[in-house]
Amino acid sequence: MGRLFGTDGARGVAITELTCETAMNIGRAAATVLTRHKTSEGRAKILIGKDTRISSDVLEAALIAGITSVGVDAELLGVVPTPTVAYLVKLHQADAGVMISASHNPVEDNGIKLFADTGYKLPDEIENEIEELILDCPEKIQLKNGCEIGRVSTIRNAVEEYNSHLASTAECSFSGIKVAIDCANGSASATAETLFSKLGANCTMLYNSPDGCNINDSCGSTHIESLRTFVKEHRCDLGIAFDGDADRCIAVDENGNIVDGDKLIAIISDHMRSKGTLKKDTAVVTVMSNLGFHTYMKNNHINTVCTAVGDRYVLEEMLKCGYNIGGEQSGHIIFLDHATTGDGQLTAVQLLNLLAATKKPLSELVSGIPDFPQLLMNVKITEDKKGKWDKTPSILSAIKEAEDALGENGRVLVRESGTEPLVRVMIEGKNADEVKYWTEKIVEKVEEELCGQ
Repeated sequence: MGRLFGTDGARGVAITELTCETAMNIGRAAATVLTRHKTSEGRAKILIGKDTRISSDVLEAALIAGITSVGVDAELLGVVPTPTVAYLVKLHQADAGVMISASHNPVEDNGIKLFADTGYKLPDEIENEIEELILDCPEKIQLKNGCEIGRVSTIRNAVEEYNSHLASTAECSFSGIKVAIDCANGSASATAETLFSKLGANCTMLYNSPDGCNINDSCGSTHIESLRTFVKEHRCDLGIAFDGDADRCIAVDENGNIVDGDKLIAIISDHMRSKGTLKKDTAVVTVMSNLGFHTYMKNNHINTVCTAVGDRYVLEEMLKCGYNIGGEQSGHIIFLDHATTGDGQLTAVQLLNLLAATKKPLSELVSGIPDFPQLLMNVKITEDKKGKWDKTPSILSAIKEAEDALGENGRVLVRESGTEPLVRVMIEGKNADEVKYWTEKIVEKVEEELCGQ
């Protein structure tokens, strides 16, 4: 990826890595590039949303300064989920959208995600153009003065507009469904309770009191243990967990068992197929999807297409071939009939549609999906070792040894994160002990080679 932008925008430790100066420059360059072909009447405008991190207000101020300094208006959405920005960009006919969030990352991180006027995330070539303007030829950015400076305003009904859109995808009332909802002390804290209560669900809200520092702190879709316990102890029908910017959703069945993105895609795709709404009887997933998922899909006459890891690659395949559902095991799921990006709350609405229609418990709906033992371990590496794992002989030798040992009964996937300094090692097979052994062996080699000087 580029020098500023990774697989999901620009991201880093807020203020010290993702600095105010960088945010201001991204605002200037993005506004310059994304509004240059404006043909409609009126001033160019860019919408800005943010999550609940303490640094989001600071970076928002820097972005506003950058955007308005080149004569583009900034319209503020406040704290909203990332997909809210994508939806409202089109609804308000804005020239672009910006979301300030580091998604599921800890509070010290933050990020800047950019959306085109179509509501889709920017393609690589446009991000590269913005990067080049910032890093190589900033003199081409033309600053304004006087009354040509952009104005700042607030869209005060942003949450209501977005929630109305999500509610329109509900097929019936969710009355009688008892659900615990973990908002990760993030963006969903501003939207989820109103949305799901309006749809009739009996909601208990968890981790929906953000204080600027508690986002994703032992809660949300990446820390689901307390939700599992709550669902069992309070006899809920299910639990739902979002991440910090609510573009992901992971569920918990009534017994406290995790229902990940693979299983959500599987059962919702099957429901869509039964209604005749699953385009080309196909779902798009990534190479991380469990072998058990593929077995279930094949048994239910649903085709699967695999892409590289990352929602941008899933979306690219969906748009290219005309598919309408796709996503990742992590719970980032795209419903292209209703949204231009992954949306955790939209996923939850579609799941509740399924529960209401079938009157079956979630555990029964996923019971036909086999689970192949799968272990994912993350190794934090030093900055200077980025991009070197697949050029290191000892690591490659360990991977080859594991692949030979597992044979056709398993698979090995090693990749570097596009958003964090991590190497991810995932192994899947029929024997849990064997999976654990080979995962730890590869991790040990990565630690030896990439974690020190």
